[in-house]
Amino acid sequence: MDNLIKIGNTDVTSKKIGLGTNKVGGHNLFDNLKDEDGYAVVKEAIDSGITTLDTAFMYGLGRSEEIIGDVIQNYDRSKLVIATKAAQDPDNDLKYNNSPEFLKKSVDLALKRLKTDYIDIFYIHFPDEKTPKNEAVAALNELKQAGKIKAIGVSNFSLDQIKEANQDGLVDIVEDNYSLVHRDAEQTLFPYLRKNNISFVPYFPLASGLLTGKYNASDYKKFKQFTKDEFDNILKSIAVVQKIANKYDATVAQVILAWYMKNPDISIVIPGARKPAQVDQNVKSLSVELGNSDYHVIDEAFE
Repeated sequence: MDNLIKIGNTDVTSKKIGLGTNKVGGHNLFDNLKDEDGYAVVKEAIDSGITTLDTAFMYGLGRSEEIIGDVIQNYDRSKLVIATKAAQDPDNDLKYNNSPEFLKKSVDLALKRLKTDYIDIFYIHFPDEKTPKNEAVAALNELKQAGKIKAIGVSNFSLDQIKEANQDGLVDIVEDNYSLVHRDAEQTLFPYLRKNNISFVPYFPLASGLLTGKYNASDYKKFKQFTKDEFDNILKSIAVVQKIANKYDATVAQVILAWYMKNPDISIVIPGARKPAQVDQNVKSLSVELGNSDYHVIDEAFE
């Protein structure tokens, strides 16, 4: 399943699975992370054939980008797709900033940390309250024309904010929270993205581990966003996936990732990993060729 997908109206192409790197150098987000594991995870991903690495300034306040920058020096840069994001202003208590000046400076600093001369996908990580979104995107388009970035993305934007950002048809890709247990985007975003040829990347595709099948009924307090009934229903849905996984000799997580890869509204799925072995497990989802009927059974199980 090496079919490459095209990002928006750009020349950037990617495999259907990438690596989310918030656990690479994201010491401000997770406890007990080791940089050596971060280096090993990125190396394992590229060695396993993953070409898309999704990072952000906020992952370790630049540390994730630095680790990726170090590792990619040993690989053919033209075969990699580097995505990064910025919005949190280090000069203003990490408050969101989408101003053209801030975004241009952020891209230049990210290029230095990544030790590269272009970024394949650059996202505005979060919307601020005051910058007109089409002006923010126009600034990124200047950087695109200058060859510093290749695709323009927005993340965590509402539909209205995406429409404002895309007034001139310049948005190529959207990244937002989406998974089989968090499906709002199907109604709110997907119809507009489809119509405007904007690619979509879900973050938290495994719902912070809930969709790996490793939790049981006694764990519901770990997932405060769900009521006990909702949590029990999710576990029933996961049991349906487990039966399908047994048939494919795969894990629940691999089948869920395969479901996203088969979903026509999803461009790239970017599960994270703390250790190289997890990368290896995620990559194996590429060999799960989910049949149409199994795809629909999973879809209905999580409705």
